[in-house]
Order: sequence, then structure tokens, then C-alpha cells
Amino acid sequence: MDKIYDQLKTEAKWYKFWEDSGFFKPEINPYGKPFTIILPPPNANADLHFGHAMMSIEDILIRYHRMKGEAALWLPGSDHAGFETQVVFEKRLKAEGKSRFDYDRDTLYQMIWDYVQTNKSGMENQLRRLGFSLDWSREKFTLDPDIIDEVYKTFKKMFDEELIYRDYRLVNYCTRDGTSFSDLEVVHVEQKDPLYYLKYGPFTIATVRPETKFGDTAVAVNPNDDRYKEWVGKEIEVEGLIGKYKLKVIADELIDPEFGTGAAKVTPSIDFKDFQMSKRHNLELKMIVGFDGKLTDVAGSYAGLYVNQARKKVVEDMQEKGLIEKIDEDYTHTVSKCYKCGTTLEPLPLEQWFLNVQELKKEALAVVKEKKIAIYPKNFEEQYNQWLTNLNDWNISRQTVWGIRIPAWNCLACNAWITTTGETPTTCDKCSSKNLKQDSDTFDTWFSSGQWPVVTLKTTKPGDFEKFYPTSVMETGYDILKAWVSRMVMLGLYTTGEVPFKDVILHGLVRDPLGQKMSKSKGNVVSPMEVVDQYGADAARMALVYGTALGHDQNLSHPKLQAMRNFTNKLWNIARFIIEFDPSVIPGDKPGIQAKTIWIPDQVRNDKLSAEDKAILEKLNLTIKKVSDSLDQFRFHDGADALYEFIWHEFADKYIESTKQRREEAQPILEYVFRTSLELLHPFMPFITEELWQKLPHEGESIMITRWPAD
Repeated sequence: MDKIYDQLKTEAKWYKFWEDSGFFKPEINPYGKPFTIILPPPNANADLHFGHAMMSIEDILIRYHRMKGEAALWLPGSDHAGFETQVVFEKRLKAEGKSRFDYDRDTLYQMIWDYVQTNKSGMENQLRRLGFSLDWSREKFTLDPDIIDEVYKTFKKMFDEELIYRDYRLVNYCTRDGTSFSDLEVVHVEQKDPLYYLKYGPFTIATVRPETKFGDTAVAVNPNDDRYKEWVGKEIEVEGLIGKYKLKVIADELIDPEFGTGAAKVTPSIDFKDFQMSKRHNLELKMIVGFDGKLTDVAGSYAGLYVNQARKKVVEDMQEKGLIEKIDEDYTHTVSKCYKCGTTLEPLPLEQWFLNVQELKKEALAVVKEKKIAIYPKNFEEQYNQWLTNLNDWNISRQTVWGIRIPAWNCLACNAWITTTGETPTTCDKCSSKNLKQDSDTFDTWFSSGQWPVVTLKTTKPGDFEKFYPTSVMETGYDILKAWVSRMVMLGLYTTGEVPFKDVILHGLVRDPLGQKMSKSKGNVVSPMEVVDQYGADAARMALVYGTALGHDQNLSHPKLQAMRNFTNKLWNIARFIIEFDPSVIPGDKPGIQAKTIWIPDQVRNDKLSAEDKAILEKLNLTIKKVSDSLDQFRFHDGADALYEFIWHEFADKYIESTKQRREEAQPILEYVFRTSLELLHPFMPFITEELWQKLPHEGESIMITRWPAD
């Protein structure tokens, strides 16, 4: 054996051997109990970041259950990530001096497709580098035709059952990226802005948005506010910047009498609460901000100015005319931002497809309450419940080219909407007109990925859905519990009547060494391949679970990575001590890769076992139980800690030292304990354990399809 472990000689070799041998397929245990994990599909628009390495937890579970003789399926896939991928691609176009507007829809789609396919293959190879034992024969992509067919079926069924409907209402809209978002994608940021007190006839009204005054259709007060009761139902005359106009005074419970002066301007086209009031009071909706982020013609001479430009100009002109009573320069309030580009989102009126979640969320809440789904760590259950309880109907339309286009056609003759399961209709269902136009929008990516456990297993191999659904575990970062996990529960229950998974395991974030969240804009993203190249995949995997409880954030720690690299070296040195022992001094078959005898303690007469032998075997049994219990309870750090402590300190530091004067009689115990330790360690550190296991007496082709040790 080499004096120093070299991962470059082992990792690629063993992964190819495993994959070529079909060991990643559940068919290696055809009669075993099904155990299924669906890989959270990484975005296919870029390389992995180090946070993806946390999916090592899933590989630990899959390898553990595979070794227990179960039909373990870990199904890989990738996500087209509609909006996010289009943003990434548009940045590439911008660097070339181009934009999405330079191409027709089909050309742009094909360009993004080609870009994604290149990135997808690179990302998949990175998953291999990490040792992930995924069944690549069942790999899926969210834009596979059969996946799209399943998504279309769900859309059509929900539309026919009136769970999906089309409505004209305000949506969160990014005027820079040109698309709407659901409530989930909104980032709420607290900031300070001036609060302007504007003169509105007999009223003074406080607002942070004086530039939208051209879209006002009423003044509102609280019905219980005695200061303004005499004005309710009357009209007031307001002096504006483009002439005088009249506004009706309305009373509505949404008005906070403690804010400002207790009177508020109502601008239905740019404020969610104002939009609600306009529905109740039958107010006109005058669109004041366009989808390009500029004021519309309603603003008269201010039309064409971007919001911030218009605000500055309006304030200057109102001050000049004496229409501003005062300005509070340090008003703190919450502003909605685009999670991708940071642009302040505008609530804009748009006709969109909405998913009625009221009944769906009740069922999704019930299955967790009834313990049909367990969430680990348990403290995240409250977050799940709060999110679903407060969830509003979900806007599933996105104004992007890249994604699954919505299978809905508008009849230009009677304005009816015709939905299908993907086929193009020829005539209108209601008026028989052939003048139909398909909706240009695509589905919110979460609508398709929210069906992922169902649509993957329905489109892989015959019988997979019946055998492997519901899946066993959904493991992902806690940051997408709301965005993804809750939606998979809702849609899984709707499409199948069963939960999509039985256990939800949530890992924490991996931050940079200074504790900052990794982001490309900060320039602190660490590639997992850099870490693997430096320390080895085994050390990287072990470092992520050792010493960090499930659900807790951790910093990328080079000292811990180095410690786990040292652990691989320790394993290597233990193996050299055991394997390179001169076989001529003991009877039986020669130890090593040629040996056929499998040494187990029962083959050694009890009267030949020393006190040290009995002690190490007892401690080994305790370790087997502790590691097994830890994996069954998803306490990965406890399992990793137990193995590190036993192998390094109990086995190497104590027992091996005690055998140096009695190697002949101790050799069988040394081999047995070390081989069993490798089997226990294999789910955590697959490459080095396979390399060393192959050099010891054993049965079978690979450590990964041996049986889990029994205590």
C-alpha cells in the first residue's frame, strides 16, 4: 500500500465501478422493502455551490438502507428554474451587448435550452464527484416531454374543478425583469423614506408615494374615526399639478386612524389594500405605473418618467405650489423587493392564472397534525403551519419565455378561455370560433416542481410509482420548506390522495468562513469541487455532518475539513498496519485481497480472547447500535461523532496499541473490527471505505451491497 492515501487514485475508479455494475439501482435488492428519496433537483443553469454538498445526507441514508437489504431508490433530476435561468441567460446576453428583445420567442427558448443542456451535464458530473449513488437510469428533467404532459394533466384537472381560475388583480411585478411573482418570492426590506404630508382639499394626507396621486380615485377614512364622519359619502375638490379634480370620501376598516392624519388617498392600481377597497366601493382603477416602471399617460406631463424620477419632480412642483404641508424625512416602513435583482416591486393590475389554495392547504396542514408526515427538526413544523395558514391564492403565471407554457387559449371572438392537456384546440368550446390565441405566459417553476415526487415516478419505469410512492424521505434546506415542501404536500395530496413523502428532513445553510450567506453578488460562493480537490470527497462529506446537528447553519470550516482529511489518513494507516502484517506467522489463508477466510469473533475460541479483545468487541457492538439508531432518527452528527470516536480513539489509540505484542492472536479481531468499522463508515465516507474493504477478507463485489452489521 502507498504510504499516503491519494483520493485521485480511488474516487473516479470506484464511482465508475459502482455505476457500471448497476449498484445504484434498487433492483440489486429486488425483494427488499422500498426506500425512496427524490433528489431536490438542482437548477440546471449553473454549477453546484457548496450548499448542494449537504445532499450528502441523502446519500448517507440511501447507502444505509441499501446495505440493510432494502430496495433503495435515489432518483436524480434537474430543474429548468424558469425565471432564474432566464435572468442568468439575459446577463450573458447583456455582456454580449444584446437582450432578450433581440430574438423571437422560439429562438430565445432554443438558445436557453442549449445553454442549459451544457450546464446540466457539468452539474451531474459534480454530483458524481461527491459520490452520490443516484440511479442515473431514472434521471428526469422538469422539461422532459412526459413530465410536461403530467403537469398539463394537473392543470387541466384543476381548471375543470375550478381550483384554477383566471382573474384581473394586483400582482407583485418586477419592472426590470418583466414578470410577476407569487407572495413567496417577495423579499420584504425595512428602509427609511420621506413621508410626505400632502394637501388634499380640506384634508392632509400622509404618503410615501406622491407620484401616484394621478391614479387616485378616492380619499378614505376609518368608519370609527369621529374626525371625518361628516365627510363620508361627500366629494372634495383637490388642487393637483395638472388641474383641479374631485374625489369621493369613503369609509373603510382597512384605514389605520393612527397612521399619518388618519385620512389616506386611494390608488387602486398600485396598492393591494387600495385595490381591495376599490372592489368594495366600486371605484375606478386608473393605471398610473406601467409595466415598464414609468408613469402612464394618466400622469399628464409627468408621463414617461420612471417612478423615482417622477417622485422627485412631483415633490418639487407640489412644494412650489404650496401643496406639501410637511415632510418627515425618517419614516421607517417595509418595501417589497425582487429576490433576484433587488428592484422595488410594483403592485400592478394583471390578468393571471391563480390556484385556489384554501382547501388544499387545510389538507396539507392536517397530514402533519395527524403525523402522516413528520418534520425534522420538529421546531420547523411551526413554520410550516404558519406559512400554510396564512397562504393566499397562488399566482402561477410568469411572463417568461423559458419554462412550461400554459396550455390555455383565449377566444378572440367571445373572450372565453379554452384549456387542454397540451394539445392545440382548433375551435372555441363556447362559440366555435377558430380565432384562438395561446396565453404567452409560462408556469411558475414551483407549480411543476411542486409535483416532482409524483411526476418523476409516473414517468420513469413501469411499476415505479406503485412501488416507490409515497416516497420515504424528502431532504432539503430549511429555506425552501415554504416554497417547495409545502407545495409538494398540497399538490401530492391533490393528485394522488396520498402524502408525497413520510418524513421531511431539513438541513441548515452552509455559510462562508465568516458566517455570511454565500452569494454570487458578494463573490463568496465556494465550489464543492474546490473542496473535493483539496481534501477529498470523503472528508468534505464527513465534515458537513460531523459536529453539526440537523437543521443548524454552519460555516465552511477549513480546520474541520482538514481534521476529516486527517481522519482519512488515519484510516489508511490503520489499514496498512492490519493488511501489511506478515501472514507467514499465522495459520489459514493469507489476509488481504486474496484471502477467502472471513474472520469473525465466533471463529475464535472464547478462552483465547483477551480482556482487550472482549472490550473492543463490546464497544464495537455499542457503536453499531449507536450508528444504526442515529441514522434511523436522522441524527447524522451523532453517528459521525460515534464513528470518529470509536475508530480513532478506542480502536486505533487503545486497542491497536494493546495488540502490538500479540499480533498473531489479535489479527483476526483486528481484521473483523476494522472491516466492520468500514461498513459502518461507508455511508459517510464511501470512497476510502470501498478501497480499504477490497483489501481485506470479505465476501461480495462491493462494500456498498454488503449487509449492514448487526450488533
